[in-house]
Amino acid sequence: MKIALAQINTTVGDFQGNIARILNFYRQASDARADLVLFPELAICGYPPRDLLLRPQFVLGNLRALEKAASHMTGPPAIVGFVDRCDSPAGQPLRNAAAIIEKGRVTGRIHKMLLPTYDVFDETRYFSPADANEPIVLCGKRIGVTICEDIWNDEDFWPSRLYRRDPVRELKNKGIDLLANISSSPWHLGKEITRRHMMETVARNDQFPIAYCNSVGGNDELIFDGNSMMIQKGGALTARGRSFEEDLMVVDLELPASPLATEASSPSAENLFRALTLGVRDYTAKCGFRSVLLGLSGGIDSALTACLAAAALGRENVMGVTMPSTYSSRGSVEDSRLLAEALGIRFENVTIQPMVESFRAGLSGLFAGRQEDTTEENLQSRVRGVILMAISNKFGSLLLTTGNKSEVATGYCTLYGDMCGGLAVISDLSKTQVYDLARWINAHPEKTGLAKNVIPSDSLTKAPSAELRPNQTDQDTLPPYNTLDQIMASYVERHESISQMEEKGFDAGLLRDLIRKFDLSEYKRRQAAPGLKVTTKAFGVGRRFPIAQRYRET
Repeated sequence: MKIALAQINTTVGDFQGNIARILNFYRQASDARADLVLFPELAICGYPPRDLLLRPQFVLGNLRALEKAASHMTGPPAIVGFVDRCDSPAGQPLRNAAAIIEKGRVTGRIHKMLLPTYDVFDETRYFSPADANEPIVLCGKRIGVTICEDIWNDEDFWPSRLYRRDPVRELKNKGIDLLANISSSPWHLGKEITRRHMMETVARNDQFPIAYCNSVGGNDELIFDGNSMMIQKGGALTARGRSFEEDLMVVDLELPASPLATEASSPSAENLFRALTLGVRDYTAKCGFRSVLLGLSGGIDSALTACLAAAALGRENVMGVTMPSTYSSRGSVEDSRLLAEALGIRFENVTIQPMVESFRAGLSGLFAGRQEDTTEENLQSRVRGVILMAISNKFGSLLLTTGNKSEVATGYCTLYGDMCGGLAVISDLSKTQVYDLARWINAHPEKTGLAKNVIPSDSLTKAPSAELRPNQTDQDTLPPYNTLDQIMASYVERHESISQMEEKGFDAGLLRDLIRKFDLSEYKRRQAAPGLKVTTKAFGVGRRFPIAQRYRET
C-alpha cells in the first residue's frame, strides 16, 4: 500500500485556490501510483477559519468546494479536511471533519472527537465533538482516521491528559491496520520534536503504523511547519516531509524502510529564520500586499526585521526608512545605510526634526509651565509613525513593526509611534533571541541567501537605545535583557508566581517592578499589530488577560 501525504499551504476562505492546490497534489500522487492520498485538516476552507464559521454562506461554500474537488478525484481514494454540518439537535451546528473520497464522490465522513480550547484554539466555539469513530476499509486495510488533536491524548506519553477519552486507543480496540491523522498543527520552537516523540510512542505501544499529514504555511499569527511523517509499527520514523515548505511524500508500507536520523529538526535559530520568513511571506501575500517597508534605526531589532523581510520577499520588495532626530547618532544613520546596501533594499532618509519642532510649537501654550518628560520623547516616535504610515498609504506597502517581545511585555514601546504597522514580525522573540538569531544570520549566508555579516557589527555590539533623549539607553529604564528575558519567560510563558521566581534568585523588588510593567501594558498589546507566534505563549489570540483589572500578586 502506497500512501501519499500532501502537506499543502492553504488560505482561509480561498475555496478555489485551495481546491486547485488539492487537485494539483492529488494528480501528482496519482501519477506516483499512490493507493491513498491524505490532505490536512480543514484543507478545503483553510485553517483557522475562526468566526467565518458563523457565516452560513462560508460553510455552504466549503461544502460546495468539497463536492467540486471530489468530482475530479477519480483515481486513488483521498481523505480531505473540511467543515461539516452537525445534525444533532443540541450542541454547536458544525463538525470538524474528514471526507472520505472514492471514485469522484464523498463516501464517508469522520468527525473530530477532541476539540481543543487552550492557547490559540477555540474549537468548541464552533464545533460539536464526535461521539464515536469507526474504522474505515480502504485498499483492503482497516484504517483509523483521526483529526489533529485526536492523537494528542495518549496516556503513555502525557503525564496528565486534557481529555477523558482517547480516540486512538478506542480505534485500536476496534482493530486497525493503520492510523491516519490529518492535522493543522501550529508550530512553535521545539514543537516538531515533541510531536514526533509522541507519535513514535503511540506507534510503538499500539503496534500499528501512523501516517501523519500536517499543514504548512502562515495564516495570520500562526505558522504551520509541515513535517508530515510516516512512522512504522514499532515506532521507527521512516519518512518525513520538508519543514516550512509544501511537500508530497509517497511511502510504500510494504517495502522495508530504514529509520531516519533521530533529530527531526534543524537548529532552533535556523527553524526560527525559516518560520519567520514563511510567516512574513504568507501574511504579506495572503493580505494582498506585494511590498513592505519598515523604519531603520541602526539597532538590532530593525536590522533583523529587514533581513527577514528581504529573505522572505526579495530585496526589490522592501524599503527601509531612516528618520533621524537631534538625538540620533551618526552611527545609527550610517548603520542603517550599511544594512540597506548589504541587503540591496531601497533606502530613504527623512529627517523628522522640523516636524517634531512644529508639534512642540503647536503644543507650547497648552504645555506651558510643565516640565518636559516622556511626552516630548514620544512625539518623536509618533512623528516617525505618521511618516511610515504615510509612505505605506502612498505606495500600498505593508508596514512592518520592529518591536521585540521584551519591549512589548514591559510596554517599552510607543502607542501610535513605533507600534504603528500591519505585522509585528519579531514580537514573539525576546531581545536575547533577537541577538542570537541576528548572529546566526550573519554567520550562515548559505542558508539565508543574504550576504555574510549583513548586519553591521555596531548594531550587534552597541548598547540598545530608543535615542529619544541625550545618551539614552534601554537599561536606564529596564534591567539587563538577559535578566529581563528570564523573568518574562517565567511569568508570561510559564505563569510562575513571584515566590517561585524569588526561589530562583531574582530580587523581589525587581520582580514586582517588572510584573507591574507587564500587567499595566496590556492595553498597549491589545492595540498592537498581529505578531508571528514562535513560542509556547505569544502576546496574541492565545493570551487573554483583562485590561481593566486590579489584581496584583503579593
